[in-house]
Amino acid sequence: MSSGIEPSRLGRKVVIASTGERAEAFIPPALPPVPPIRMDRLFRALDDANRALGRLDGMTSILPDTPLFLYMYVRKEALLSSQIEGTQSSLSDLLLFESDEAPGVPLDDVQEVSNYVAAMQHGLARISEGFPISLRLIREIHETLLSKGRGSTKQPGEFRRSQNWIGGTRPGNALFVPPPPERVLDLMGELETFIHADTPELPALVKAGLVHVQFETIHPFLDGNGRLGRLLITFLLCTQNILKEPILYLSLYFKTHRQHYYDLLQRVRQDGDWEAWLEFFLEGIAATSLQAADAARQILQLFEADQRRIETLGRSAASALRVHKFLQQKPIAPIPDIAAALGVSMPTVAKAVQHLEQLGMLREITGKRRGRMFVYSAYLNILRRGTEPL
Repeated sequence: MSSGIEPSRLGRKVVIASTGERAEAFIPPALPPVPPIRMDRLFRALDDANRALGRLDGMTSILPDTPLFLYMYVRKEALLSSQIEGTQSSLSDLLLFESDEAPGVPLDDVQEVSNYVAAMQHGLARISEGFPISLRLIREIHETLLSKGRGSTKQPGEFRRSQNWIGGTRPGNALFVPPPPERVLDLMGELETFIHADTPELPALVKAGLVHVQFETIHPFLDGNGRLGRLLITFLLCTQNILKEPILYLSLYFKTHRQHYYDLLQRVRQDGDWEAWLEFFLEGIAATSLQAADAARQILQLFEADQRRIETLGRSAASALRVHKFLQQKPIAPIPDIAAALGVSMPTVAKAVQHLEQLGMLREITGKRRGRMFVYSAYLNILRRGTEPL
């Protein structure tokens, strides 16, 4: 225990017998922390986070096509969150997979990212219907997250009934051992109660930061805890009306500061140091909000500039503009898909694509004569920043 930390903030360890040896599992105290969070340490970070979030929320109101931006941004978040867990997928791989084309990495990696997109969309749809964040909803989202691929054997949608651990090869040499399985339901019930409790002394962003760590500490599932814990942050901010649109995702920040992120989670568990974690969390919200607003602005400028260039094509401009509009939704696509979606002939699309290639907007990426795929390079480059596999 580090000096100056109140013992009431610390959890307790219980002896477990797992895999034939004794080990210690950690049971966190219920939220909110006692003694209360020292808000004086967080005022500046909280103010910066709220200001940056306000700018991001304002940005969504001037986007001509917010659903389109969200469509791509959600995929970027899914990719980043899955990369933290070790997948090697890229944004191009995911978009190829969604177009029924072969990605350049193992299928399981891309399936995992695709599951994350589906889980996020399921959660957001339920929340927009007025469904509360509850244990039932958390299990539903988890079921979608692990529905296909690697995680499908890890009890999708069910709280774990066996002991898990983080780091190491067994509980005895693990970096951290979450609570025993028989305690999971009670601890998750307490967390659900805290989420819905009236806590005027805790700003919504601070509360979201507390919930994230508590969820990761309970580690209620056999797999997918990290990804679901990161999703919860966005769901909480949407239900609290902090965000009009689900446009804030912290995975790029957590990926960039991965070791510090893990160290701070451990400091909460070992020392009860919530303030250090919350400062980092709020700084992440500010940095991520500014990045997202900047990306939205750059995408807007790119689309407008490219549209002006296409309009100089004269009689060919009309079909080229329609293809350009389609590629804003799917920046990697083959000609047959574009023709089918737009309801125009393949030769018309091929001619439009040729014009866009000549303008330097599109690039063919297969090098083949048949089954050719075209990418809207400048757009994809803005989206893929920070998504290089670890």
